Amino acid sequence: MSDYDSVSADVEHEEEIPENHPRYQDLLTRHRIERGVEKGITHLQGMHAEGRGSAFDYLLGEETIPSADDAERAAAAHLLLADRPVLSINGNVAALVPGEMAALADAVDADLEVNLFNRTPERIRAIADHLREHGADEVKGLEADAHIPNLDHERSKVDADGIYEADVVLVPLEDGDRAEALDEMGKIEIVIDLNPLSRSPQVADVPIVDNIIRAVPSITEHARKLAAADEDELRAVIEGFDRDRALEEAEERIRSGDL
Repeated sequence: MSDYDSVSADVEHEEEIPENHPRYQDLLTRHRIERGVEKGITHLQGMHAEGRGSAFDYLLGEETIPSADDAERAAAAHLLLADRPVLSINGNVAALVPGEMAALADAVDADLEVNLFNRTPERIRAIADHLREHGADEVKGLEADAHIPNLDHERSKVDADGIYEADVVLVPLEDGDRAEALDEMGKIEIVIDLNPLSRSPQVADVPIVDNIIRAVPSITEHARKLAAADEDELRAVIEGFDRDRALEEAEERIRSGDL
């Protein structure tokens, strides 16, 4: 039996997963989702969503393809140009990339806001506390004093001075209904989704077809490199990004992926 064969997905600490394991990112993602469920920040349905994403990522080669990197650079430019950028956090996002989202918020001067489909006060507080433990200074989403129009479920509840007033919103691991509703509000949407055919990336201004554990640090890195760019340079980055081509290239990569 090889060392790789002896690694179980059910590990106590993610440090036990060797980084040179051929399925390292998949094992890390599963571990973080499981721990998120145990901590009460991730809903059980999130485990199913992670499983679907894992299948698409496998076909992508579990790597950031060039079109995704282009999208991540465009996302950084949008966030830097925004007047009121907000990064939306759900249970899976909080479990997978809490520190990374805090770092991105700091790099682009954005707010973090918790928004949940399966919303309870306990989960909202648990996620906010979890984000603060990983470096977040302030977390919105507890007030929920505004509603996204034309949306019936709990994800319509947002902060009036957060997502409701935002001009650019990063909505990773999003549900299609809310992505469409935010689009109807005229917001610039950046979506991270491993399925290029789902509604969320289809309506996004910047669809990022990549694993969130790669995508968020990549956006942050691009933002730091672009921090000194002037408005014309940032707009040139945005105008140079072709969203339709990015979706087409991601779909082609998945369809041609080797099993």
